[in-house]
Amino acid sequence: MNATLDLLRTRRSVPPMRLDGPGPTPAELDTLLTLAARVPDHGKLAPWRFLVIAGEARARVGGIIAGAYAADHPEADDARLDLERARLAHAPVVVAVVSRAGPHIKIPEWEQVLSAGAVCMNLVVAANAAGYATSWLTEWFAYDRRILDALGLTPNEKVAGFIHMGHPQEVPGDRPRPDLAHIVTRI
Repeated sequence: MNATLDLLRTRRSVPPMRLDGPGPTPAELDTLLTLAARVPDHGKLAPWRFLVIAGEARARVGGIIAGAYAADHPEADDARLDLERARLAHAPVVVAVVSRAGPHIKIPEWEQVLSAGAVCMNLVVAANAAGYATSWLTEWFAYDRRILDALGLTPNEKVAGFIHMGHPQEVPGDRPRPDLAHIVTRI
């Protein structure tokens, strides 16, 4: 098999708490984002954009996440608020892929949403090919309007995924994968 197929066959998600630095340099990240953007995009709409969360921004956004959680859960103890505060602090770089799909005269909104998902997967594959480990997550705060507003998302934008990137402390074992007999229908 060639290296690309081998990468796809062996790629694993590494939980953010098991990712260390260093993360991609700004130049490497620009390359990864350029590769991520090479997806099917009917109408050339670019119905997605990137929000890079690195360095001090991880703690700043974590404070916003913890504040929203505390407002909704006044019973939350310090340990839980610390967990919420650290959501984006484990990996050295987190990229939010923001979907800005919307009504269009020719391009169905569903195709635009799928394009944003393809961007997430391209970013995961590109980062893994570059020697980094990744985890594609959303979590509760990806759906919380207070957090989205704080991140500068417009009312019609949504987070397709937070892509956490770094170096793995350890490579996890593989998880069970679907049996083709259960997911393939040949007609």
